[in-house]
Amino acid sequence: MTNPIYPCLWFDGNAKAAAEFYCSAFPNSKITADTPMVVNFELDGKKFMGLNGGPQFKFNPSISFFAICETESEVDSVWNKLLKDAFVMMPLNNYPWSKKYGWLRDTFGISWQVMMGDAEQMGGKIIPAFMFTGSQAGKAESAMNFYAAIFRDSKIKDINRYLAGEHDVEGTVKHARFHLGKENFVAMDSSAPHAFEFNEAISFVLECGKQEEIDYYWGKLTEGGQESQCGWLKDKFGVSWQIVPTILGKLMSDPTKSQRVMAAFMQMKKFDIEKLLNA
Repeated sequence: MTNPIYPCLWFDGNAKAAAEFYCSAFPNSKITADTPMVVNFELDGKKFMGLNGGPQFKFNPSISFFAICETESEVDSVWNKLLKDAFVMMPLNNYPWSKKYGWLRDTFGISWQVMMGDAEQMGGKIIPAFMFTGSQAGKAESAMNFYAAIFRDSKIKDINRYLAGEHDVEGTVKHARFHLGKENFVAMDSSAPHAFEFNEAISFVLECGKQEEIDYYWGKLTEGGQESQCGWLKDKFGVSWQIVPTILGKLMSDPTKSQRVMAAFMQMKKFDIEKLLNA
């Protein structure tokens, strides 16, 4: 069985408002869970977690999301809804890679690359994109190989490299696609002097049904990286992951156990399923 992977967005108390905003922007979208701490939602079938974590971490374009639209009218609809109080980084226009494309930072700080394209060929309607900048610039290919060696059913689909005379380091990744299990991702390098790198504002939740899976992914992803609390870690490229037991949501929704379960996992770095069940 392939382990579910989905993005977690760190908000400062406004996860519900953000979820409602995104569900209004994308068709076939809905809020699936609503608690004071966590709001889960689906955008065109892709799961997101919105976490009311506080003011510590801020979104930046090191992780953005491609929104693949099949028609010009769909591009216009999504773009115009996300445009409210947004900052436009690349205006909606005709580019060599897409008849209609634009890149903006929305009112909540999330970056979206809205483009007309073939969602089936791209691997989905909404696809996370990693931009390797600063100390991580030039490491996109190494990161893809690192992840592909860890996750089952994974593959690097294609790599488009910068050529001599283009606006970045020759041979580094201009645009690449890869998948980890059932989830598709994009990676790119940028050696431009960006004032941002990966941080905890956007992390990726990896659900595990067994302790052996938690142990495996925790061990692999922390190689050269950094352990944190409550199932959080940073890999050696600075990308944040949450390795969580699938049963956690059920335990946290049990009013007779939730407080004890929370007290137990607040003491953990790597999750221990047996200790949670016995809490």
